[in-house]
Order: sequence, then structure tokens, then C-alpha cells
Amino acid sequence: MSASSGKRDRGVRLAGLRPAAPPSERSYGRGARVLSVGIACTGLLTFAFFSIASHVLSEDAASRVALLWSVMFVIISVIYRPIEQLLSRTIAERRAHGHGEHPLRVPIAIQSGFALLFLIAALALHEVLIDRVFEGYEALYYVLVVGTLAYAASYFARGWLAGHEYFVLFGCLVLMEALARICFALAVVMGITSGQTAVALGIAAAPLVSLVVVPAAFARRGEERGEASATTPGRAGIHPHKADLALATPITVDEAEAALAGPGTEGVQEAAAHEELSLRRGTGFAGWVSGIMLSEQTLLNAAVLTVAATSPYKALPGIVFDVLLIARAPLQLFQAIQTSLLPHLTGLEVTEGHEAFARAIRITVLAIAAFATAVALGLLAIGPFAMTHLFGQHFSYGRFGLALVGVGMGLHLTSGTLNQAALARNRARAAAGCWGLAAVLFLAWMLTPIVSEQLLRTEIGYAGATAVLALALGMLYWRGRRDGAPVVDRQADQAAPTARAIAR
Repeated sequence: MSASSGKRDRGVRLAGLRPAAPPSERSYGRGARVLSVGIACTGLLTFAFFSIASHVLSEDAASRVALLWSVMFVIISVIYRPIEQLLSRTIAERRAHGHGEHPLRVPIAIQSGFALLFLIAALALHEVLIDRVFEGYEALYYVLVVGTLAYAASYFARGWLAGHEYFVLFGCLVLMEALARICFALAVVMGITSGQTAVALGIAAAPLVSLVVVPAAFARRGEERGEASATTPGRAGIHPHKADLALATPITVDEAEAALAGPGTEGVQEAAAHEELSLRRGTGFAGWVSGIMLSEQTLLNAAVLTVAATSPYKALPGIVFDVLLIARAPLQLFQAIQTSLLPHLTGLEVTEGHEAFARAIRITVLAIAAFATAVALGLLAIGPFAMTHLFGQHFSYGRFGLALVGVGMGLHLTSGTLNQAALARNRARAAAGCWGLAAVLFLAWMLTPIVSEQLLRTEIGYAGATAVLALALGMLYWRGRRDGAPVVDRQADQAAPTARAIAR
């Protein structure tokens, strides 16, 4: 067998051998549905948390809590979600290839480094954050610091759960987070406590409470390892539900070549598989995904921050935040799809090839289009009435502006789907460029008073920026299909010929 065979598409079949089967019996669709239940409840509870806060607090206090949320989620999305995506992708890829446990040393080091950098920056900007961001309310600063550090563990757990396809436990984690948060707002409603600090404390406590599901996840993983080891000692990395098929277990092209070359080559192939776990590799992926997350948070929060900095009307940032909840709540729900989509697509690169990959993208985009159309029509019909009664603010909402946000939400969800396709194809850098372009255009629009009414400016700008983003990512996706780019990790692919040469 020639060394060039390592460059073949993973869908090519060798004589008498089949590509590796998916590591889980559950389909992507079922996993997404299971996870969607938990995150749908989470989205509704998050919406309810801010609705309750707007009723029990003054307009200025509710606006400060919304600002705290915006600042915190810009930070955690930029510094923590990349590790969630990194873990989800690499764990799923290793399981699809039939490899053993995913080493956590590099992801932990990167996540800890991000958390430490945040803490240093927060301490250095202590006075600035208190005086200029939170208007002298020191308690909100401490909520920001404690909550952000706690989310480091929460997002690491999410990535680990997603990679192992523990979607029920993932849903329980985010549901526990939302339940803990809303309990603090309900305590104010019932008169147990009062004030913006009591409501804001729920934002810091929520990620800590959510970690109660982690021991159950570790216990389940331990049971699976024990079952796999007891059934097939030589292939402990194989998913336990496939243990009884050990003699007929599908193997990858690289594993087949290692077997043909002799038993002494197994360690070389394993070393090649670990290449993607290097600090340099992990940090590079996380860095580009951080850029993507920063751009996404710019689309969701730049309007709140720019309005807070320029508007004399103190309650307006809270109103802008409430309008963007139309996009934020479905986006939180869509995390269920994104969380299951990335490991699913990553597995497809090993098992089924381009057609199955494209089919998963097509089904997801069509579902998003139907959902976004229904939301936009609903906002046209009853949007102003619903917003006024949900948030209890005497503000004149425009139905066409609200419908534009609904359209923008659909384009944002579509962009998220195409982004996961780019990450699965190891095109994080190109995807980051698309997101960066949309974010810069949106920020420039918000700082240019072409439309004097700031809420309408936000609604138009969000819809326009997400349209640019969806178009750019769509072009990236179709270019990848047209060029027939293999859905593989380039560094791992480059390492394979070297490993085979050493094996011979």
C-alpha cells in the first residue's frame, strides 16, 4: 500500500474493511430532540427571569441587571465557548475513530489560562467597572467576577458531555442553571428578599448549581469503560453498545494500514491521532473560535452597550436588550442543535462522507427557515402587544422593527449551522473572517446616526448584519462543496503518511 493512500477521502472502502461506525447508536436527530427539551425550557426560564426582573425592579435597576448579563455573556462566550467546541469536536472525532479516552490536560490548561486572564483584567479594571459600567453598585462587580469564573467549569462540562453525546445530562445541566437563576427572582416576588443585588445573585449562583450533574456524568462514563473493558479488553475505547461486535468492529483506514504493517505500529498510529491534542493545535482552534464568539456577542450586545453609552434615556438599553431577547431566546434553544450538530458532522467526516454531511445541513436550515417565518409573522401580528405586557414597560414598539429582528434571528440561526459545518471541516479561520466582517459592519452602523431612533437602528442593523453573515458563510460552505474539500483535519492527515512510513 502506498503512502499516498492516507490522502484518500475517509469514505473510501478498503477490500474487506468498512469505515468506522458512529460511536453512538442514537442518531443526530434524536440527540438534538432530547437536548432541545432541556434547552427549550431553559430559554423560556431565561426569558421569564428578565420578565420578572422588569416587574419587581425599577426601570434603571432592571437595565443594570440586563447590562450585567450582557457584559458577562460577552466575556464567557468569547473565552469559554471555544473550549466547549474544542472538546465536543475532538472527543467526537476520537470516538468515531475508535480511540480511547480524550486527554483533558491541554483543554484544562487553555480554559484555566483564559479564566486567569479574565481575573487579572477584572482586578485591574475594578474601579472602572464599578463606577462607569455598574454606576457605583459594587455588588454587581462581584457578581460579574464570581459568575464568570464559575462558568469556566460549566462550559468545560458542556463540551465534555457533548463530545460523549450525553445529551440528557447536558440538558439537565442547562436546565438546572436556569432554574437556579429564576429562583432568586421568585424570592424577590415572594418578599423573601428584595433589590437588584438579590436578583443579580442568581446570575452568579446558576453555573455553580448546574454542576450537580457532573458526578452523574462521571459515574456513567465509568460504567461504560468498565463494561467495554470487561467485554472487549483489547478495544476498550470502542463504544460499549458495540462491544458485542468486537470481532466485526469496523476500523478506520489508518488502523487497517497499521494492522497490515504489524502489531508494533499501533503506538505510532495512536501518536499520530494525538497530534490534534497538542497545545499549539488546541490553542489555535480556540483562538479562532474566540473570534467567532466575540463577533456573535457583538451582534447580540453591541447595541445594548452603544445605546447605554450614548442615550440620555437610562431605560433604553434595557428596552433594546428586551427586543433582542427575541433573537437571544431562540439562539439559546438552538444551542441544542449546535451542540449535537458539531459532533455529528465531525463523525460524518469519518463514516459517511459529503452527501450525508450536506443532508444534515440542509435539514437543519429548512427547519430554521420554517421557524423564523412563523416568528416573524407572529411579531407582525401581536409583537407590540406581547412586548408591552411581558416586560411591563410603557414604550411604543414598532411591529415591523420587531419582525425584522425575527428575520435576523432566522439568518443568525442559519449562520450558526453553517458555522458548525466550517468547524467540522477545520475551517475555523475562514469562518472567523466571515463573523468579523458582519460584526464590524454592525458596530459601524450602530455608531452612525443614519437612523436617529436607536431602537429602530438596532432592528435594521441586526437584520442587515445577519444577512451579510449568512451570505458569507453560505459562500464558504458552497465553495467547500464545489472544491470537494475533504472533511478532515489537515494536520492529522499530514501526520498519517509519516506514521505509515515509520511503520514500514
